[in-house]
Amino acid sequence: MTTLDTRATDAAATAAATASVTALVGDLAARHPQIEVWPSSAGTALYSHDRATAPAAPEEPTAPSAPVGPAVAFPASAAEVQQLVRAASAHGVTVVPRGAGSGLSGGASASTAQLVISTERLDRIIEISPLDEVAVVEPGVINADLNVELEPFGLFYAPDPASFEISSIGGNIATNAGGLRCAKYGVTRESVLALDVVLADGSLISVGHRSIKGVTGLDLASLFVGSEGVLGIVVSATVRLRPVPVTRRTITAFFDSTDAGTRGLGAITLSPVRPSVIEFFDEPSLVGIDAFSHTALRERGGSLILIELDGYGIDEQTADLSAALTRVGARVRVESETDAAALWHLRRHGRGFPADRWFIGEDIAVPKSRLPEIYAAFPVLEARFGVSVSAVSHAGDGNLHPLIARAKAPGETTPPAELQDAATELVRIALALGGTVTGEHGVGTVKLDWSALELSQRSLEAQHAVKAALDPDRILNPGKAISPARRGTDQHLDPHPAQHHHTAASRTPSKETRTS
Repeated sequence: MTTLDTRATDAAATAAATASVTALVGDLAARHPQIEVWPSSAGTALYSHDRATAPAAPEEPTAPSAPVGPAVAFPASAAEVQQLVRAASAHGVTVVPRGAGSGLSGGASASTAQLVISTERLDRIIEISPLDEVAVVEPGVINADLNVELEPFGLFYAPDPASFEISSIGGNIATNAGGLRCAKYGVTRESVLALDVVLADGSLISVGHRSIKGVTGLDLASLFVGSEGVLGIVVSATVRLRPVPVTRRTITAFFDSTDAGTRGLGAITLSPVRPSVIEFFDEPSLVGIDAFSHTALRERGGSLILIELDGYGIDEQTADLSAALTRVGARVRVESETDAAALWHLRRHGRGFPADRWFIGEDIAVPKSRLPEIYAAFPVLEARFGVSVSAVSHAGDGNLHPLIARAKAPGETTPPAELQDAATELVRIALALGGTVTGEHGVGTVKLDWSALELSQRSLEAQHAVKAALDPDRILNPGKAISPARRGTDQHLDPHPAQHHHTAASRTPSKETRTS
């Protein structure tokens, strides 16, 4: 087939898909007028991407060259979600479930050939049960808003992504979001007991249990948590709650260098204390925060472990942990409430992204005992690829958020390949250390190639089999989360990553302004 033939075929396919979406929107208006549906237009362009895949400088919807977004539906009930999925399936239109759009992997990206089903109006807190220590919520409930409602009951919802002020519970479930408190309370999966899910055929199923214990049948609730909308659309979640700790305390431990700090982390693990939060900042991260936020953290040391303790016996916890960290060279301080609040704000919002530099913000994880080794690899990558590498990490569970950067050359308008090459090499190093390509952001579209480095051929086949069983026509979020199965020899992990040069991964460098 010639290039012209290919273009003609693609144009015909695009025209047919657009016609199907137009017909679907018309059908929904006639059959389900109670559901608000926005047709494809420049005004829906915001719904074509998440934070990872957003354009660097989005155009105003009124601009002549403004991009056109997908059709978007706003159901207000589980029944309306069912109606939308059934109608989309009947018209052969694929569906992209969307929460708050705060994702960092492209999982909510959509084209004009698709229907976005936004869950932002499914925002009711259906029940709070203090005696059962559970809440039943719809997916559009914002993480922070749930905790505000729980305060009078002396309870809180533990999962704590850095975007908690804007991210929705449904989106957190879709990516199995993590966050700062994972060190003690675990990721989203550990707080989800049951789900109501709309499947690709429009049926509604309930999985999991309201009770804390329950082993009847396969654990389908855990299967849907982290599935990124490719298996079903969550319309209700029963989440586990915990008592608000009687007190919280912030401790800083500064070290002379990044290496000393990463090796000092082991003292926390070997102590009898289990902090709720353990965050590690290497030296370049401290320098970057100071430059962006006009602080002076680097003057206090060459790396920082930022720790939160909570619960009873806070003085005993503080004494034991302070002694353990001091023995390995830390300068330990108990921070005032005011200073603690400022430090936690810096952790969530303090990293800057100067306009004169290119950036890739990433999300990898390794066994926490291997953190010194992954940080030690940064200077090697810098020398090899001509980039700078730094990382803030959820050190309590080994989840790093590396920032790979390079100055923009005069006249340079696209990100250089060496950024992607360095990121791919870092992923390979993490895998060789027993780690993973994503700790909490998910695979989405931007990490499909990298996930294939981690997962075996048989594992990919099993995941595609699950997808086919629940969504045989691939209606739900196609092309996301699950890398295409490979053919031929199963060589999913190069055991000697440092011995090779690699081409850039097929992804666009993200410009994250938050890390989870």
